[in-house]
Amino acid sequence: MQYSRSSVLSASCVAVKLALLGASITAFASDDIEKISVYGKHNKIILQSGTATKSNMDLMQTPAAVVVVDKELLDSQSAATLQEALRNVSGLSQAGNNYGIGDSLMVRGLGVNYTYDGMYGGADLGNSFNPTRSLTNIESIEVLKGPATGLYGIGAAGGVVNLVEKKPQFEQALAINGKVGAWNTYGLGVDFTDSITDKLAYRVVANHERSDGYRDLESNRDEIYASLRFDPSSEHSFLLSTAYIDDSQQVDSIGDPVRIINWDSIDAEPGLVTADLLPNDSNYIVKDEKWLGQQLTDEQRAQLAASILASDGLKPFDLGDGNLISPLSRPNEGEEFRIKLRHDWYLNRNSKLTQQLLWRSYDSDFVRQTGAYNYVYWERRTKYKGEFYDVINGIPRAPLVVNGELYPYAARRQEYRRQVASEKTWQYFADLQLTWDMGSLSGEHLVSVNYENRDMRLKSWSAYDADGKGSIPYILDIREPNWPTGAFEDYDPSLRTNYDKTLTAYGISAQEVLYITDALTARAGLAYTSVEQKYQHLGSEVLAEVGKELDTDDAGMTYNIGINYQVTSQLSTFVNVAKGRTAYSVLGSLENEADSTRKNRPDSESETLDIGMRFTAFDEDLLGSLVWFETKRTNLMYKNPEYNENPGADYNVSVPRYFFDDEDESKGVELDLNVALNDQISINVNATYQDAIEIRSDKRSGQKKGIPKKFASTWVKYTQPANWFGGVLEYSLGINYESERTINSVSFGLPTATIDGYTRWDAAIKFDAEQFDIQLNLENLTDERYYSKALFLGGMPGNERNAKLSFNYRF
Repeated sequence: MQYSRSSVLSASCVAVKLALLGASITAFASDDIEKISVYGKHNKIILQSGTATKSNMDLMQTPAAVVVVDKELLDSQSAATLQEALRNVSGLSQAGNNYGIGDSLMVRGLGVNYTYDGMYGGADLGNSFNPTRSLTNIESIEVLKGPATGLYGIGAAGGVVNLVEKKPQFEQALAINGKVGAWNTYGLGVDFTDSITDKLAYRVVANHERSDGYRDLESNRDEIYASLRFDPSSEHSFLLSTAYIDDSQQVDSIGDPVRIINWDSIDAEPGLVTADLLPNDSNYIVKDEKWLGQQLTDEQRAQLAASILASDGLKPFDLGDGNLISPLSRPNEGEEFRIKLRHDWYLNRNSKLTQQLLWRSYDSDFVRQTGAYNYVYWERRTKYKGEFYDVINGIPRAPLVVNGELYPYAARRQEYRRQVASEKTWQYFADLQLTWDMGSLSGEHLVSVNYENRDMRLKSWSAYDADGKGSIPYILDIREPNWPTGAFEDYDPSLRTNYDKTLTAYGISAQEVLYITDALTARAGLAYTSVEQKYQHLGSEVLAEVGKELDTDDAGMTYNIGINYQVTSQLSTFVNVAKGRTAYSVLGSLENEADSTRKNRPDSESETLDIGMRFTAFDEDLLGSLVWFETKRTNLMYKNPEYNENPGADYNVSVPRYFFDDEDESKGVELDLNVALNDQISINVNATYQDAIEIRSDKRSGQKKGIPKKFASTWVKYTQPANWFGGVLEYSLGINYESERTINSVSFGLPTATIDGYTRWDAAIKFDAEQFDIQLNLENLTDERYYSKALFLGGMPGNERNAKLSFNYRF
């Protein structure tokens, strides 16, 4: 397979437009990815995966999948953030146990990395101060399923969400856009690109928007992106891009909370509770003359029983349009700055060297309410002076009684936490690609190196109510809260967390692609990756002394092996087996103890097996893929239950303290289908069925917390000519379905709590002329009450029915 110089130069245009697809240190090589493009107007197959996959393989010959969502589809849905674009990708969902901070997403029930044109843009490895990513400067979204190799640095086992940014063009274009909508939402933006010379072009994109948000979840954002493209010759191309984002996003960590009533503690069915079924605790400590459990009078028990609904303890309590966001809370004030330089060097007709250098800075400052627990009734094991008792309504996890008055809807054990964090990142990639021929065989060599350094700083202060020996008043009624006055700093917060963390990783990898016959292709990749971490405690009220700098390091090999058979020109099948490696946590503390297995705990690893098929039809007006997958994050640590922490006569030093064979596992099927029935009707469909579980100490959990077993989405668009300004009218209808998700917690007495599944209907109408377009989007047409995210012991209410009007004028 011989490639001409013109094909290489054509690839350079793809390089400048798409850049590199980011990934992680885990098992798939990104250069072996099928690209499925999701087009709202007309389906189109990208016949060669090109630079976005670091390979010249045809997509019908590649043994992995990535779904690409283009700007036209995003615009038709008026998707302004990554959160609003989830519906377009199978396998991509909200994380369980989400605290409402930034983009905490999952692919196949496992964590993801975020990249801009293949370069680091935040991670999910315990990094809870990530931003909410805007789509202002985004041309398309690429989601890689499953782990990838060490071509792109460390990353998460679930996959990569790559945001492809807008690039400078040599033809002048200017667009002004704006929007208005519910909850005092408005925005204004500009996008301008032009050439300076025949070899130099620039682009500037800016945006200003404000919104009070549903349930007072305010969102304010100012952002500017500037890029410069320089093509001095046919052999060299340079791209310098910068970004500055200043945003403020209100954090809701609670949503609608579940009232804590444990039905296993009551001899009754949900909803059929009377005062006599809520007995008091019988444990009485004679010496101290103290009840271990809250003692209620008969009248108080009747009052408590009357407040209990059939859904309490099982479902979130509906607060309507209200919320539990205290005035002591403050939005996440985030500030991000990125600068990146890319150089593509075409060495000769068959080889190319690509280098990229990135510097990224992100700062975050917010105050969130981490707890507001409404305790109703629970019998649990309580430790008192070394002895264990079965206690009903053990204080402080009990209904609140103040001066003899019961408050059945009170929230106690509140904690407010201020977190100030910063991250500085350097990242470098170099990729050398060479195509070759040898008789009837042809192929591609690829050698890559990568380096990255992340320097993180985190401080956290906490303030509590009386249960935490603090002065913040109890919320006496979650339905109509009595909020504290003043600011968070007025309540004597204590410094609980204060440390520096540095993570350095580097790797080298090689990949070989073989074109054996016209129908049979194979590829194999091997990578070596090393991860080093340093951690220093800087003093807090928990541990005042500055700690000694601790360090750990781990390294190892990863691989990927795949084979693809193209049955016909319209149908191909593939199998891919891979192993990867990733840091177990980018923010986790390190230990300095005698147990070397803890001090030098190994990095987490990942494994994947994919069996898939790809198909096209109707002259490439239908494009689809169906993939069965089994993806795991492995090598997770857990404590050996037989280890004795108290050395004595039975102390056995030969018993290991920790094991490293726990797993997060996900199995399922993913469907992505794109159809253009004719020039007027197009349909985009995706669906996922997955079993995402945790394996801890050889025990398999049910469905992983907050992760749906089933979810699917469809977006249908109909286009017809209009008689005004030579334009067209576009009518769109969308359906988004998500099944039930668990929010259970045995330790909080809620072993079976869930949030219901939902089906949401959306619609849009757009008039598109040559120089302008205007569009009306309607969200949640049926005004269904649903939960968009699973929170800790609660659910985040999705937006009520609302409308947004947007316009765009092109000069």
